[in-house]
Amino acid sequence: MIPSQRLGLILVAVSTLAWSTAGLFTRAITEDLMTVIVWRGAFGCTGLIAVLLFLQGPAGLRGFLQLRRAGWIYAALSGVGMLCYITSLRMTSIAHVAIIYAVVPFLTAGLAWAMLHERPSRDSVIASAAAFLGAVIMVGLSSDGDLLGDVLALVMTLGMALMVVIARKHPEIPTLPAGITAALISVGLCLPFGVNLAPDMDQIALMAGFGLVNSTIGFSLFLLGSTMIKPIQTALIGALEAPIAPLWVWMMFGETPGPATLVGATVILTAVIWHITRQYRDR
Repeated sequence: MIPSQRLGLILVAVSTLAWSTAGLFTRAITEDLMTVIVWRGAFGCTGLIAVLLFLQGPAGLRGFLQLRRAGWIYAALSGVGMLCYITSLRMTSIAHVAIIYAVVPFLTAGLAWAMLHERPSRDSVIASAAAFLGAVIMVGLSSDGDLLGDVLALVMTLGMALMVVIARKHPEIPTLPAGITAALISVGLCLPFGVNLAPDMDQIALMAGFGLVNSTIGFSLFLLGSTMIKPIQTALIGALEAPIAPLWVWMMFGETPGPATLVGATVILTAVIWHITRQYRDR
């Protein structure tokens, strides 16, 4: 039998790989943006409901009644963040989106300081400053991306940081029902806007893969694995999504990041890994 810590590492690693495919699916699917979000949300929601019933049985459905205000805010942030995320993947480079998302630990630390009065450590301040510098280099000097797409990626990252802080303040939020609700919110927001309800079968298959791999597998394995390992280990493995996501797109579509993007990405990833390993060493 696999020890629980090793199993947790494996589950979080697989969830990171699943999440890293978002750019790959976005580039492969040719349907309009609203159609992609609706079909992805529908398949992802169906998969998450199946996971909820498998893990908790029909009793798990009671979690929808336990969302309360904090849970609904959490789900709304996730649903809107999903729209910003997929839109940014269409508008800017995958490398920009992935690396901007890598600064989420530092945004979380800042928001936790402002909202929960959790004073950040000196290491967090140093790493945050370095990550900000990397983002300025990548977004300000690079010609790879699109400014609006980069801004949407930043909005998504800020939303994710807010979700982490809310979950920390309200650990009673049922995460699977909240994730399902978020998918339904994204579907409801996009459904009225010219969605193609009868796409080709190859496009349906890709959008099904997008929802089931990126949403269902990524989210559910992360929830299971993150309970078996330390938060520091979870963050370190999750940071690997930043270099993996552009790698998929480079291998399949030849989307090569420019020099400024690579320099900025290196600065940000170095800051993330340095900060996480420093925390791990201190424990």
